[in-house]
Amino acid sequence: MSDSVLLSARQPLPPIDYSHAAGAWIHTAEGDSLLDAASGLVCVNIGHAHPHVVEQITRQARTATFASPGVLLPAVQEELAGRLTEAVNRPGDGVSLACSGTSAVELAISYARLIQRSRGQDGRHHILTARLGYHGNSALTLGLSGHRRRRPHPDDALGLAPAFDPPYPGHHRDCPHDRCRASCADAVAEAIDRRGPESVAAVLIEPVNGTTGGAYTPPPGYLAALRRACHERGVLVIHDEVLTGLGRTGLPLGADHCTDAAADIVVLSKGLSAGYLPLAAVLVNPEGVARLRSGPRPLPLMGTMSATPLQAAAGLAVLDVLGEIGALDPARVRGGDVAAAVRAVAALPVVQETRGVGYFHAVELAPGTQAAALAAARDERLLLYPFNGFHADGTGEGLIVAPPLNSTPSEVEFLAQGLRRALERTAARSEDRSHR
Repeated sequence: MSDSVLLSARQPLPPIDYSHAAGAWIHTAEGDSLLDAASGLVCVNIGHAHPHVVEQITRQARTATFASPGVLLPAVQEELAGRLTEAVNRPGDGVSLACSGTSAVELAISYARLIQRSRGQDGRHHILTARLGYHGNSALTLGLSGHRRRRPHPDDALGLAPAFDPPYPGHHRDCPHDRCRASCADAVAEAIDRRGPESVAAVLIEPVNGTTGGAYTPPPGYLAALRRACHERGVLVIHDEVLTGLGRTGLPLGADHCTDAAADIVVLSKGLSAGYLPLAAVLVNPEGVARLRSGPRPLPLMGTMSATPLQAAAGLAVLDVLGEIGALDPARVRGGDVAAAVRAVAALPVVQETRGVGYFHAVELAPGTQAAALAAARDERLLLYPFNGFHADGTGEGLIVAPPLNSTPSEVEFLAQGLRRALERTAARSEDRSHR
């Protein structure tokens, strides 16, 4: 690949020459098959080439691929917007469609500022974020993100930086408890007060940390406490559910694991597109919608490819499948078998910690073992996703385990056995090297 003209992100292992993908499996050009245990980039949530999604995309492509909502009646887009509010139990929300998680986060920020200005709060423009998190790859969202390895050069950060510590072990400095509690949301309140509440439009957070730190989950009650602290100060809450939304954490939204935690604005993408077509959405609660519609300022301009009927058809088909497999049931947390598979390797000597929820988990590894673990996993016909650099000193490495939400019991068992064998081999190799 060294002579390739394609500029793309690098991974620790060389890319695989594949023939096709179907369901949870990648089929190689040599005739082998590997379980996609990371759902691509934690987005292929219903597997590759799902027949229903392919059929609906094909049908819509024969009808119309592009139709600007401002010119042609957006019937398919309207249907998707309505279905989406039902899927995440946010009746009355307004929905804007976008073509990436990054663009949707930027749109959510614009909406938060507009809502504040419609309240007469013209000075509220700051967006506060946590020191461990990721919100997109634009100049604005990288400046706000706490992904340490992707932090822009200080000259390029637009004067932006994260404002508060997240409630995770080793990341909340000066935490008064042995392990973070709901009251650690005080760090958010303090950050707002330091900046000046009259200048803060919103707090933007991941309800469950994504691949930046590897599936950290907040302590019980934290999201509700954060919401209260923000609303007491007139600050809106934006949940970045790009990765966690629509079933990835075992519930419709990652925030559904905490009562009284509903955000004012929610951003969705990976779970909505499921890897088929670029698609994202911003959901704004009814109060915010009323403010946006009554305010004197126009809504932000949509991108050219922000809301095509082809994208909407793909999103509707994905919601069909998610509903069919039970991923949108708010009363049952799915993914217990995946959690058990990951917990089963926690005692291996190469594993420092396992964490996560639903279909999204991380295995934190001993230093210097990530590349070997990825290679061993491939030998076991598993594709996993690396994450690293999440500790304050720039160290930390591990593997993301995030199979499709419709993985069969036999596929999860294949994952469990392969993961254990791969990490046992990695541990043995690490021990051999230490004795040399």
